[in-house]
Amino acid sequence: MGADMQRGQMAITLKDVAERAGVSRAAVSRSFTPGASVSAKTRTKVELAAAELGYSPNMLASSLTTRRTKLIGLVSNNFHNPVFLQIFDQFTKGLQEQGLRPLLVNLSEETDPARSVQLLRSYSVDAVIVASSELPDGFAAAFVAAGIPVVHAFGRAGPARDVNVVGIDNIQAGRLAAQTLIARGYTRLGFMGGPEGASTTQDRMEGFLAVTSRHAEVTATISFAGAYRFEAGRSEMARLLNHHPAEAYFCADDVLSIGALSAATEAGLRVPQDLGLIGLNDMEMAGWANINLTTIHQPFDAMIRLSVDLMLATLADPSRLPEARILPCRIVERATLRPLPPAGV
Repeated sequence: MGADMQRGQMAITLKDVAERAGVSRAAVSRSFTPGASVSAKTRTKVELAAAELGYSPNMLASSLTTRRTKLIGLVSNNFHNPVFLQIFDQFTKGLQEQGLRPLLVNLSEETDPARSVQLLRSYSVDAVIVASSELPDGFAAAFVAAGIPVVHAFGRAGPARDVNVVGIDNIQAGRLAAQTLIARGYTRLGFMGGPEGASTTQDRMEGFLAVTSRHAEVTATISFAGAYRFEAGRSEMARLLNHHPAEAYFCADDVLSIGALSAATEAGLRVPQDLGLIGLNDMEMAGWANINLTTIHQPFDAMIRLSVDLMLATLADPSRLPEARILPCRIVERATLRPLPPAGV
């Protein structure tokens, strides 16, 4: 039995690669250590030998030398909203493309930042991405205080820049929703938020009311679904339909809108002929033919790319000042609002 066949029956070691490449074990180690000094010729020999033997470097062993685990905590608390399947898919791909390992952490029942910091520390993560709009404003800052680099995706950018934030201008999104409804001739409007205390609910409501208050002919009602979930939107719309409903609703999340659409259909209403709906996110499901939701597009691709970039920049220079990257959003026209009236009418 040849040496290569014998090796195939056991784990390939760094020593095996060194022998095949004709270099020292230290040279092999440097070849797989980012930033280490090694000649291009040696690196090529090592990579060829590793490929021939089927060797993969042990990342845990490497972390003992570099003091980096390459683990990135990806933290959220809203696993019931299907839009986060898209978000987690893009985040994990973006991190893995950078040679990093995402560690998905479910905080659905956790709001105490101290316990969350302790949990992430126990895994020795290099950094944390908080992907949530529902956690308290100070939640992400707790990681900074503990010396863990953090980016708050879908967060609120406040005056104190103590945390990297990537998000949209939710107040402007609320304005955009109200302007869109008014432009289509609706005068009895409704705002359906998610959790009342969530920053996204508060900001989107603020922008929505800022516009409706400037139109004497327009009335606006406010309600809260209690969670960014399908059933919460469905239940709240069923309640609203029994109490003098509005002509059209801005549901401050697509999953709420889809729940509201389900309730309206069950009540025998036609959308948009009897009831108008506009959501926010432009999640993949919103474009399905049986839903076809008019919504406000949140640029997930750009937000996730910027979040990863900010995290990498902070890891490279821990002394850099936190940044807020606020991105624009836009209307995606589908079929749950009446069309715009002809020009001049």
